[in-house]
Amino acid sequence: MSRIGRLPITLKEGVVATQADSQVVFKGPKGELALSLPKGLSLKIEGDVLTLSNDKGPVLDPLYGTTRALLANAAVGVVDGYTKQLEVVGTGFRVEVGGAGELVMTLGFSHPVKIVPPAGVTFKTEKMVVTVSGIDRGLVGQTAANVRKVKPAEPYKGKGVMYVGEVIRRKAGKAAKTAA
Repeated sequence: MSRIGRLPITLKEGVVATQADSQVVFKGPKGELALSLPKGLSLKIEGDVLTLSNDKGPVLDPLYGTTRALLANAAVGVVDGYTKQLEVVGTGFRVEVGGAGELVMTLGFSHPVKIVPPAGVTFKTEKMVVTVSGIDRGLVGQTAANVRKVKPAEPYKGKGVMYVGEVIRRKAGKAAKTAA
């Protein structure tokens, strides 16, 4: 039995959870998220406490804990939302939010790189820091990873896009030739 899956989920104030067949919908002040339950898992809603149960036994244990975590993330997301911050380091590098909310990055390529956010995700820029925010934790994380993937920080000078607080393992450059 999954130790994570059997834990109850307590909803924060302002969150309403409803279930129709295998769809669970969370509504909160920041928006609405819908998740589908895998076959073999059932959800019981009692006031502000959700309890997930595994009807098929150990076969569904991997999905049991994962589904519970996804439900808990959705319950938190519709109230508080999620954010990821990325830092752009490099001379001449620029980031800005263009028309239609797209992120325009000048990162030393021959052209500016434009990233259109998926529905439910927004970009904000302040100096050289990009903030990716939204209510779906997985979508925010994947969008931040896609932004970072454009030009990941390199280990010699540390230039590129990295998460705020990320430590880049640095390498020494070529050793200078010594006269013998």
